[in-house]
Amino acid sequence: MDATVSESVRGRRLKKEEAVSLIMEAKRTSKKTYAQIANETGLTNVYVAQLLRRQAQLSPRSEPALRAAIPGLTSDLIEEMMTPPLRSYDSDILKDPCIYRLNEAVMHFGESIKDVINEDFGDGIMSAIDFYCSVKKVKGKDGKDRVVITFDGKYLPYAEQKTCNPFRISEFEPIFLLVERNSIKFRQMSIEINSRIVILLNMM
Repeated sequence: MDATVSESVRGRRLKKEEAVSLIMEAKRTSKKTYAQIANETGLTNVYVAQLLRRQAQLSPRSEPALRAAIPGLTSDLIEEMMTPPLRSYDSDILKDPCIYRLNEAVMHFGESIKDVINEDFGDGIMSAIDFYCSVKKVKGKDGKDRVVITFDGKYLPYAEQKTCNPFRISEFEPIFLLVERNSIKFRQMSIEINSRIVILLNMM
């Protein structure tokens, strides 16, 4: 067990605020910027911040690189970061001037951005799941610093909702699966059909 983890933390699930506090302390100890960690892990700088803020799940593929980039991340913290997070935010953060201006920009430009998306892609949205975000510092023509924020999301068209659902095995016939009566699968079972998940519960 890592010596840097207090006895009160070991062996129990951390609350999100507690985990973030310990994770951010490990980053401060490393003296590395988000950009440096991003370069070492191959992730975007914003996604690194999302991981450290417990707004994204650390994958097994990225775990070794992040552990090497931030040596202060203990095994307990890494384990916590590899669990699905509760993605949330405190509404008070909208009062922060930096975040408020970002929100203001989206509100004021949102309708125009939607018009362009609809014109170029059709009736749909930009995914915030199949999504990449990064922040870049550049120099303007006047030599002053400028902020470049990139949102790169998959286009998702709205589906036409017809009475015949093409993703069901049969429109009228129920799904019957043969499983052991007392097994976990009997009580809760899922099958994947054309990338759609159909959950069958309480098959008594």
